[in-house]
Formats: sequence, structure tokens, C-alpha cells
Amino acid sequence: MGGKNLSLGVLGVLLLAAAAASGAAEPPPSCEGVRKVFQLRQLGPLRGIPESPRAGVDLQVCTSKNPTCCTKKMEELYQTAAKQDIQQLLQTSSATLKFLISRNAAAFQETFETLIRLAENYTSTLFCNAYRNMAAEATTRVQEFFTDVGLFIFGTDISTEEFVNRFFDTLFPVVYNHVINPGLTDISLEYAECLRMARRDIRPFGNVPKKAIGQMGRSLLPSRTFLQALNLGIEVINTTDHLHFSKDCSRALLRMQYCPHCQGLTLSKPCMGYCLNVIRGCLANMAEVDLHWRGYIQSLEELSSAMSGTYDIEHVLLNFHSLVNDALLQAHINGPELSEQVNKVCGPPVRKPTQSPGCSFDQNKDNQGLEMFSRDSEETLSSRRKEFISHLRLYRAFYGGLADQLCGNELAAADGLPCWNGEDFVRSYTHRVVGSGIKAQSANPEVKVKGTDPVISQIIDKLKHVIQLLQGKSFPKYDKWDLRQTGSGGGVDEQISGDCDDEDGCGGSGSGEVKRVLKITDSGMPDKTNLSDVKQIHQTNDGSTLDTTGAGCTTMADYMTFMLISLVTLFLSLW
Repeated sequence: MGGKNLSLGVLGVLLLAAAAASGAAEPPPSCEGVRKVFQLRQLGPLRGIPESPRAGVDLQVCTSKNPTCCTKKMEELYQTAAKQDIQQLLQTSSATLKFLISRNAAAFQETFETLIRLAENYTSTLFCNAYRNMAAEATTRVQEFFTDVGLFIFGTDISTEEFVNRFFDTLFPVVYNHVINPGLTDISLEYAECLRMARRDIRPFGNVPKKAIGQMGRSLLPSRTFLQALNLGIEVINTTDHLHFSKDCSRALLRMQYCPHCQGLTLSKPCMGYCLNVIRGCLANMAEVDLHWRGYIQSLEELSSAMSGTYDIEHVLLNFHSLVNDALLQAHINGPELSEQVNKVCGPPVRKPTQSPGCSFDQNKDNQGLEMFSRDSEETLSSRRKEFISHLRLYRAFYGGLADQLCGNELAAADGLPCWNGEDFVRSYTHRVVGSGIKAQSANPEVKVKGTDPVISQIIDKLKHVIQLLQGKSFPKYDKWDLRQTGSGGGVDEQISGDCDDEDGCGGSGSGEVKRVLKITDSGMPDKTNLSDVKQIHQTNDGSTLDTTGAGCTTMADYMTFMLISLVTLFLSLW
């Protein structure tokens, strides 16, 4: 079978060479070959197709002085097929690129979802292990917070500052009720609302909420923009895959692809220069995407590089529970002062005859299916982004070289072989070959390009906008993506939220280094017996260190010890 096809191919080339040598395409003795190809391509019904050449007086594009195997109806069907052929080639050419972006967009979204769930579980586990008496109420606030995180990353128009503040606002009444001023029963709803409204003035958590706002803004916003950019990349490809061809382009494609069939030259291919003129003319608007597509990929690469380090979303989300623990420690340490402030604003606590339930968070159940995110693993978000960008970089010139790719790989005859020039079968194409883009088409001898395609203009505008987003230019608050990786301690705090002074109430944790020794179990969660014993070494203002290990889970005991020491000191002074 292969030998038979090879023989037919050689015979076809010899026939085409003979036709080219004669200086013009001679009319075929019969139209049987044309009928077979027409049927094979399933272009339409065979009835009405001439069995032998006839005068083509009714043809509009595939005109010829010689008898022809085409009718007006065939010409219409051929024109439809020519457009479909090019669209199919466009979709085939972009298929790998489209799959690369869409697969990674889905993978990054899934990873972000998993990160959010894991971070939520870390924070809920903190309450269940270290602050169990208020865990049921606190985990509700935690769930609401991470729901907002997900909504923001996936495109909802909400403010990071707003939902971070809302989390600490709603957490304050719970912390007051169980840590600052614990009682046998819970505070009333009215009193809790007063505490919620007063949180930003009283500042029970010191500088932690401000720090959290800075970290969340600088980590979530780039990740959100990264996802938006990937989705726009898919939209660009979908748009160009279904490009609308002008009437003049459609006629040129018909003339290049199927007019030779009317002369019985079913095996012919267009000359390279002729093909380039036709395809560059038809894709002139698409070529205008090239410059912006290159900028899009470069901006994605720059943002991806900037997202690593201290403000990487993985780092920020998976360490949010540590910030929460710092906030609770601040409230615990400054408990007496905070109680006085609360009494001035809201009055003495009003309690109701109910008691908060214990922890209802099922750690084992919620941990199922969560993959481990290890900083030392090759499967970190940063490495995934780098791998994706390295593959995407190969497609920087995709739109600029698309016409050359289609003609060189699929459509045109090889160099040195006889080819179709739109009128006859010749040895070479003699007209000028124009460049790519709309401006270059003014000298195109094959296709007339009239103005800019509004659909392409719209997609270019979207690319320009997303490039601005990727470069951070639409967010003057952050002055581009200033995601410098800094060391631990004051450098990060100062960059995010300014200096930490006594009024901030951040004491050692804001101005010095906070080190944590936190085990991660095989399940990907903090060890249940470990979170309550987080090793915390706070460097104080005088340079000494304060070890507050286990402070979270012994809140009541520490508070009673503090009160006992105060009473003894008072007694001694009076005595």
C-alpha cells in the first residue's frame, strides 16, 4: 500500500513538473480525479460535479481561459473549505500552547485552593490545641477569613485590608471573653458588638493586624493577578483560533488552495512566496498581537520571579497561624491594661447564662486529601511557576511567526519544486513578498487588508491592561511589585507596616526576631501535641530574651500567677 501511494505521489510530481514546463496548466482529459478528491474531503454531494471539463463562465474566483472541472456551486463549497482548513491549522498550531496555559491555570487554582484549606486547618488546629476553650467560636471566624482569602484570589472585588480587619474585629470579643477577662459565662451579644467596633481603637493585638494586612496584600494580589493573566492568555488563543476572515482573504485562500483543483491539479501546492503573501495578508491583524504577547510573557516571568521569598503566598498563608498566635500573646500579656481600656469604652462586661462549647474541629477528617507543602520539596509553588514560565518562554514569538510556520510546515511547496502562483503552475513566484503586520500589507499583491479587526483590537487592549497589572502599575499603593526578600525581624515589619513603637503594643515580637520550632507530621499538619508548645523567643528592647514557650495553652494559669505575684508585691509594700 505504501509503495502504491509513493508511486502515485511520484507520478503526480512528474505530471506537475510537465505542466510547469509547458508554461501553463493544461485542461485535464476528465474530471474523475477532482471528483474523487471532492468526495474524499467530504466537501459536498457529487451530483452536479462535471465528469469532464467545461467552460467556467459563471466562476468568480477560479476563472480560466481553459475548460474547467468547477462549477459556481463547487467554488462556494471550496471557499468554505479553504477557510475551515486555515482555521483548523490555526487551532492545531496553538493547541500545545493552549494546553500548556490551561493546564497550568487549573493546576495553580487547585494548588491555591489546597493551600487555603491547609492554612485554615493550621489556624483552626492552633485554637483546638492551644486555646481549646474558645476554639468553637474562633474556628468560625477562621473559616470566614479563609473564605474571603479564596474569594479574593479567584477574582472577587474585595479588599484584603477589609477582610483582615474584619477577622481581627470579630476575633477580639472571643479573645476578650476567654483570655483577657475570662468568666464562667459568655459576654452578651451587645457587649461583643461593642468590642468588635472598638477593636481598632483599643488595638488589643498590637501591630499584628497591620502586619497581616501588609503580608496578605503583597502575597495574595500577585497570585490573583497571575491567575487572571493565565485566564486571559487562554482567551487570547481562543479568540485568534476563531479569527473572522475578510471577504478578500476568503477569496485569496480559495484561489491558493482549491482553484488548482479546477484545472485538475489536485496535488499541487502554492509557491512559498505566494503562500506567505496570502497568509500574512489574512493574519495581518493577528500579527499585531505579537508585540503585546511578547510583553505579556515577559511580564508574567518578571512577576513570577518577584513572587518568591518572604511574600510568596505559600509562605504567608502557611504561617498565618503564627501571626494569630502572636496576636493572642499580645492580648494575653497586656490583659490588665486592655481590660481597663475596654471598661472605659464599653463598660464592665455584661454576661449571659450560657457557656461556649468546646472544640468541634475534626482535624483528622479535614486533613484527608491535603498534600504536604514542604519548603525543601521540588514541588513548591515557586518551582512550579519557574517550570511553567520556562515552557511558556518558548512561545514568545508565536504570533509573529505564525504565517511563516503555516506556510513552511503545512501549506507551501518545498524549495525547487514546481508550485501554484494563483494563476498557473510555475517554477517560482515572481511577485514581491511583503512582511507581517497591517502596515506591510499595503504592498501585498494577493490580499487587500482594510483597517483593524475590532475583535483583535479588543484583545490587544486586554493584553495591555493585564501587562499593567502584572507590572503592578495599576496599584500605585505598592509602587510596582516591591517584593524584595528580606531577613526576619524588623526589616520585614518596617517594610510592611512602618516602625514598631510602644504605642503599637508589639514589644519584642515586632522589633526583634521570632523563631519557631514547628514540627510537620506526615499528614501535612502541625503536630497536635506541638502547636501548643511553639517555641517562641522574643528579643526585648534591652537585648535580653523572653521565652514564652507554651504561653498559648496555659493562658489561665499564667494569668493567675501574674495576679498572685502582684498581690504579694502589694502586700510587702504595705507591710
